[in-house]
Amino acid sequence: MAKKTKKAGTETPLMKQYNAIKAKYPDALLLFRVGDFYETFGDDAVKAADVLGIVLTKRRNGAAAYIDLAGFPHHSLDVYLPKLVRAGYRVAICDQLEDPKMTKKIVKRGVTELVTPGVAMNDQVLDHKSNNFLAAIHFSGRHYGIAFLDISTGEFLLAEGNAEYIDKLLQSFSPSEILYQKQYRREFEETFGDKFNTFKLDDWVFTREFARETLLRHFDTVSLKGFGVDNLPLGIVAAGACLYYLSETKHDRIGHISSLARIEKDKYVWMDKFTIRNLEILYSPNENARTLIDIIDQTVSPMGARMMKRWLSLPLKDKNEIEKRLDVVDFFTAHPDARELVNNHITETGDLERLVSKVAVGRVNPRELRQIFRALKAIAPIREFCLESGNKELIRLGENFDLCEELKNRIDRELVEEPSNTPGKGKIIADGVNEELDELRDIAGSSKNVLQQLLEKETERTGIPSLKISFNNVFGYYLEVRNTHKDKVPPEWIRKQTLVN
Repeated sequence: MAKKTKKAGTETPLMKQYNAIKAKYPDALLLFRVGDFYETFGDDAVKAADVLGIVLTKRRNGAAAYIDLAGFPHHSLDVYLPKLVRAGYRVAICDQLEDPKMTKKIVKRGVTELVTPGVAMNDQVLDHKSNNFLAAIHFSGRHYGIAFLDISTGEFLLAEGNAEYIDKLLQSFSPSEILYQKQYRREFEETFGDKFNTFKLDDWVFTREFARETLLRHFDTVSLKGFGVDNLPLGIVAAGACLYYLSETKHDRIGHISSLARIEKDKYVWMDKFTIRNLEILYSPNENARTLIDIIDQTVSPMGARMMKRWLSLPLKDKNEIEKRLDVVDFFTAHPDARELVNNHITETGDLERLVSKVAVGRVNPRELRQIFRALKAIAPIREFCLESGNKELIRLGENFDLCEELKNRIDRELVEEPSNTPGKGKIIADGVNEELDELRDIAGSSKNVLQQLLEKETERTGIPSLKISFNNVFGYYLEVRNTHKDKVPPEWIRKQTLVN
């Protein structure tokens, strides 16, 4: 529970509101929006000051004792939030839900997002070369179920097995956060160690009925057989816990998580943590050492970097699958010009995988939408090359490309070439998309002509040659424009445009 710092009846209204919200998120560090700052109080302030290197001060809490305080400007959230998450903290972002100018009482506030190490969409939090997996482990005697979910890419995998197998999976997938049942804390640490960021959930979350219902509702299916996981009941329970955690952390728009796949135990070579460490495949205990991934990763896109890391973590056992990969490598080794051509186009795609996920969760900005257009445009020549390459595996890849022509054309048609990221601070929608918008833009952009026309009109109507236009005249004219357009233009905008122009 939140730490009590005052006696009932002596706390300020602000601190009363803070403590009520903090009580709902006792395990999270609460960033509490106050005006232009995000503030932290009490123990949270001590932690934030230590991690962020910001000043720790004290403030009066009504008639109660002083309380620790640390904060930073709200526009610096993208700078400070990643540091807190990388330090392993769950961060609840509490925003003002109404305009302070519109109320005489204390501003309404509420948590709009709960960011945790395993559930993050922020570019500054994510490593573009690595997946950011949330894992859940279901304990069931000596057998375990496990699921891995990356909300930033939509990948969703599950498996089950003994402790040794689960430990190897954890080493290979390196989840940023692990969920498990509360009562198994001791067993988890004894079996898998205490080096992971973890969060404990109530036992009822890890029940078969709840998990199956959660998954079927999310995928809108009557069965899980189509995913090939129906015979993995423990893994299904773990997968259900992952989806439950997303809802608890305010991540409800997850339509991009559209499939669930099993991790095939016999398909890969599974390496334990000692092998991965001693071979220095992905990391090294030695300072300034170069690992295998550092040397072999010559990829030109974030998607390629993540795939390369996965391939090194999970070496194939099937000879035919290995040969398919090597045939493609051999093709590009023998055709350096083709390799350079494809590399150039792949570079233009950026991180399309994560951009698509941002669209699904409603966090994409106008410039990122433009990048999606450039990525889709770059895919076309890659597809054409693959189909004409004469290589069976490349042809198969080319046939699976979807150029999304309708989406690409719509983005190009409706967005300007270099859109602003902030509405109201630059152009976003292209001309010709909306007639009403074009007319309002014309009014806002050619105010001198509008005022001159208004002056001439009123001079003619009144017969006063020396007529001057006051603010009220202009504002009245804009109100007339607003009424003409069925009140779609808010008075605040009209007033702002009048003052600016």
